Amino acid sequence: MQDVITLAFPFFGLIFLGFASGKIGKLPESGLAWMNFFIIYIALPALFFRLLSETPVEQLTDLSFVTATTFTTYTVFAIAFCIGVLATRGSVPESTILGIAGAYSNIGYMGPGLTMAVLGPAAAVPTALILCFDNTLLFILAPLMMALGATDKEPMSRTIGKIFWRVFTHPFILATIAGVGAAIVGFKPPEAIDTMLEILSGAAAPCALFAMGVGVALRPTGRIPVELPAVLVVKLIVHPILVYLLLSWIGGFDPIWVATAILMACLPPATNVFVIAQQYNTYVQRAASFVLIGTIASVVTVTGFIWAISHNLINLGGV
Repeated sequence: MQDVITLAFPFFGLIFLGFASGKIGKLPESGLAWMNFFIIYIALPALFFRLLSETPVEQLTDLSFVTATTFTTYTVFAIAFCIGVLATRGSVPESTILGIAGAYSNIGYMGPGLTMAVLGPAAAVPTALILCFDNTLLFILAPLMMALGATDKEPMSRTIGKIFWRVFTHPFILATIAGVGAAIVGFKPPEAIDTMLEILSGAAAPCALFAMGVGVALRPTGRIPVELPAVLVVKLIVHPILVYLLLSWIGGFDPIWVATAILMACLPPATNVFVIAQQYNTYVQRAASFVLIGTIASVVTVTGFIWAISHNLINLGGV
């Protein structure tokens, strides 16, 4: 157990330091703007480009892996959405936020730091692929479902245009495309640029985890909704179990890739759940409760999955 604590403590310790700083520092949330910009637009894209550009092309074209993980994310969205329909008496906008809370892992800020700390550099490619395709899926689902629920009053053509714009201008997706393109043509940046990318890559995980803790501390939490426990069980437990079962059923995957998919799936709801709720003025304070309580609960559940993977309690070699 000591080895698991050694892996998990620095990871959650950075989140806690950010959370404590956010509570004690009394600084305005606007102070996070430049750090978030640095993480989303510079540090994490540099990490993904550098790792993907150095990866053999055959590892980047495994469509069965991304299909399985993305389908699982859609499945847990549907499950959480149905829970929302029952809890909100049929409100599509509120059920959509619940669906996103049940499916949207904090793969941007928490994913790369966790998977590579636990599994090493070999987890970089599956981490980037899951991040790219899960983000794309949820960028599509959120506006479409809100349009169907009449929260988004714009014409469907404009909604679809916004979806394409968000997908193909997102820095994570652009960095993934650039990294895959560089791997295909064998491009290697000049040494000075590569060194700068290496420095930026090293800053990505600690800055992201600290900023996430601050962001959670500053979110205005409201009452605890009765549907929260069910949706968090879907997010923290059902999601990783389903992705493992599906990958096991398909078979033939590298054990590191399977372990990466499990760890990415077991992460708590992303802070983007709150951002999307704010964007549509739907379920805002309760969305903040999902992020906060989900992050706290994930200390136990994520550590449990790390322990199970580290002690071979999950059969990764046979898939």
